[in-house]
Amino acid sequence: MLFWIFLAGGLAARYGAGWRVLGSALLLCVPLVDVVLLAATVLSIRGGAEPTVWHGLSAAYLGMTVVYGHRTVRWADAKFARRFGGAVARPRPALHGRAAVAAAWKDWSLLLPACTISAGMIFGLVALVGGPDEGAPLLVWLNPLAKLLAYSLVWPVVATIRPGRAPEPAAQETP
Repeated sequence: MLFWIFLAGGLAARYGAGWRVLGSALLLCVPLVDVVLLAATVLSIRGGAEPTVWHGLSAAYLGMTVVYGHRTVRWADAKFARRFGGAVARPRPALHGRAAVAAAWKDWSLLLPACTISAGMIFGLVALVGGPDEGAPLLVWLNPLAKLLAYSLVWPVVATIRPGRAPEPAAQETP
């Protein structure tokens, strides 16, 4: 939640109020949210709290934000720059053929390390609490991560089998 608060606050300060320095400072705090969340999770478990599904969720969330956080901030910044800062929109690439296949596999290849980092953090927390018996609530998150990785593999495979064609040029009407 703090990720989105710092992101929205940074963009609002940068483009809404024109405070570029404050906006940049708030956007730089976005990755610090991950560090604070990791520290809070570890301190909670080391402090004797019984591991819960919420501890596992924080580990799964951290893996995703490590990989996708910077990309999300850049995307949101570009959207705000166009909407409120007068920036020119970049033309979208036409994704068909090999470009569509490459883009689909690139997107999936980002999800692979995100899920791997999440699983690694979950296993780290399980080791911290003393093993799989005590860390069973944390291990619950491995199932959704595995399903996310498997189900998202469908799109690159389909794009590889049927990459699509370039759009037909519009026919000129003659009077």
